[in-house]
Parts: sequence; structure tokens; C-alpha cells
Amino acid sequence: MNPADLGLPVDVPSTALFTDHYELTMLQAALANGTADRRSVFEVFTRRLPEGRRYGVVAGTGRVLDAVENFRFDTAVLEFLRERAVVDMRTLDWLASYRFSGDIWGYPEGEVYFPGSPLLRVEGSFAECVLLETVILSILNHDSAIAAAASRMASAAGGRPLIEMGARRTHELAAVAASRAAYVGGFASTSDLAAGFRYGIPTVGTSAHAFTLVHDSERDAFQAQVASLGSGTTLLVDTYDVAEAVRTAVEVAGTGLGAVRIDSGDLLLVAHRVRQQLDELGATETRIVVTSDLDEYAIASLAAAPVDAYGVGTQLVTGSGHPTCSMVYKLVARAASADPKAPLVAVAKKSSGGKTSIGGRKWAARRKDAEGVAEAEVVGTGAVPAALADEQLLVQLVKAGEVVARESLEAARERHREALATLPLSATQLSRGEAVIPTEYA
Repeated sequence: MNPADLGLPVDVPSTALFTDHYELTMLQAALANGTADRRSVFEVFTRRLPEGRRYGVVAGTGRVLDAVENFRFDTAVLEFLRERAVVDMRTLDWLASYRFSGDIWGYPEGEVYFPGSPLLRVEGSFAECVLLETVILSILNHDSAIAAAASRMASAAGGRPLIEMGARRTHELAAVAASRAAYVGGFASTSDLAAGFRYGIPTVGTSAHAFTLVHDSERDAFQAQVASLGSGTTLLVDTYDVAEAVRTAVEVAGTGLGAVRIDSGDLLLVAHRVRQQLDELGATETRIVVTSDLDEYAIASLAAAPVDAYGVGTQLVTGSGHPTCSMVYKLVARAASADPKAPLVAVAKKSSGGKTSIGGRKWAARRKDAEGVAEAEVVGTGAVPAALADEQLLVQLVKAGEVVARESLEAARERHREALATLPLSATQLSRGEAVIPTEYA
């Protein structure tokens, strides 16, 4: 069964209105003056990484492909636009048959990126490409921010598993996307059942403090949970007194107790005390899971603690202080006329304040040293140097309107592990700094 075929509540029937009003007014004017059919090239990039970040992570590519496929103006949507007089009838007629028929190239999901990297290249007529700006940026900015935070947290965890548990800290649909992005970035599981159903991400969960409080005693609560879920369950031990709870937990579940969870207090100190107590009680294989407003810095501070897994919520789904990647979608080349054979002309925004862009249809490659460690992100126009031909980063995602590179989340997750392994070791340091490799323009 493919859950995506079921029309889940986390999906929407059309993505056509996930756009800004001015995309449609530009379309109307372009249709009127004859520029709508000009062949155009738009690129997604960011001028800088969020402060202190050493690399970015591409996430949301698969959702972008779904959004492009579902970008359809059905009867209800067209009627809304007509009633609001957003565009004229000629434009409504054009929108009624809208289907993206161009090409999309991009960094594959899970890949890392740097300032100036052409993360996505959308090619087609001006009219069909300009409409996709907002939905593409909405997805990539959100998902890449979450994946970058997840990647940093996974590096800080040093191989210990991470559980995504931030659904209650963000919009219900954003929670599903955040879980997906976190999985790409290195998290092992999620508490969000919608994400598990929609994307096949492993789901986990046992009980909250409310379950303990609804019982007459902590022992009663533990006995009920073990009776229902087995001794391999995870018991929450910080509702009242942690030491007493650990003792009771082992008495109820035996030394085969799966895990205990700590959700408050000085996690470093409490984890050491709980580990010692568990060992003294003979529960040497019982794992310790910690939660409680963790971020990458808190996770790193627990590196020497006897912690077996981390649960992360708020800081993850808000990008750990950077909820967006500041990606932009800019026209970088367009045909000299509406003639299909007209040559492309490079165009670029020139303005003060640092919001400039570089014109031209770009390629990107990552130059590596003799040991296979990345040393520069090379971005250029025109012919690709022979030395970089095998290191190109963009792959074709959509060809003549058809998706040609849909892949599993596991593939994106593995790609991220591989990409991160090629970066200099300083990439995973949490200390503030510039991008771990420079961007060079050829």
C-alpha cells in the first residue's frame, strides 16, 4: 500500500494557491504583452548560510516534485480567483489548462550546499515557471532548515539515536514535513503517526506524565504499562522522585526493563545517577532516554553522560534558532524573444544592500583534494571544466513536465551521510564560523 494514494488529511488536492497574489498579476501582464512565452531559467539559491552554520542541507526535494505535479487550477480555485477579480478572464482561461511542461534540475535531496549553490534550476516559459516560486521556496526553506538542525544534532549525538517529537510545537502539517526533513538529516524515528503513515518513518512512543498521574500510584502506572506493552517498554521516571521511580520500575518490569526516560532536571547529573542505580539493581542493559527542550548544544554537553537516546522537539521543528534558510528564486536567464529558437540572455538583479544575483544558467561541482575531502564549491556558467565533469552536483528531476528522479527517503538519508563524510572535520563542530568550504565562481 502506498499511503500517498489514499488522499490523507496531510495532503491537499491542489497546490495552486500556495502562491502569492503577485505571481498571478505578473502572469496576466506577461500574457498581455507577449513575454509570457519567453524561455526562462529560474534558480534557487541562498546568499549566505544562517549565522554560525558551516553547511546547509537540501531537504524537501521530494515534496517539491509532488507540489509541481499537483499545481492545478481546478474549478473551485478558478472560481475563487474570478470572484476576487485577482486576474482577468484571459488569464483564468490560461490557468485552467496549466501543467508545468518544463525541466527542473537540482541538488539531490540530502546533499549539502553552500552560499551561491544553485540548489534548483527551473526551466520553461516565463509564465509556467514564475507561478512555482512561492510553493518551491516555502517547501525548501522550511525543510532544509529542519534538516540542517537535525544534521547538527545527529553529529552532536555521536551515533546515538535521535527521536523527533516536535509535532505539538508547530503547525500540524508543518509537523509532518519537519519529521520527514529530520529523518533525512539523521534522526532515527518520530512520535508523529501522520509522518509514519505518510512517509514510512519509524514511529515510537510509550507514555506521558498524565498516564502516571491518572493512577493512584506510580507503581500502579508502571504495572499497567508493563502489562500492556511488555517489559521492553520505556518507563517515564521523573514524575515524582527519580530514584524511587527507578527502583519501582525495575521491581515491576524486572532487570529486562527496556528503558527509562528522564524529562527534567540536571540531565547530566541525573543520567549518571540513574545509570549507577540501574547497574546496582542488575538492570545493566536498560537504556536511558533523555528529553526536555534539547538542542545540538545540550546534546553535545551530554556526550560524556550515560545516555542512549535523545528525544528532541521544539528546537528541532523551529530550526534550532534558524527556521528558514533565506533561499530565493531568481530569474537568471531568458530568451531574447518568444521565438523557441531565440538565444538565452543572462539577467541579474543589481541593487544595493547585498541583494544582488549572478546571471546565467549555472552548473555546480564540488572540488575535492587528493584524499577525497571537499575543498571548494565551484559554480559557473558555460562549459564545465574537464577536471570537474565527474563532480557535478545537479541532477535532472523533471523532464518535459514529467518527474524522472523520485526516490525513497532512505536514499536521501544515506546521501546526506555520504555528503557529510566528504566535508572537512570542522563541518561538524558547533563553534560559530563561516561556511566550511568556500564558493568559487568559474
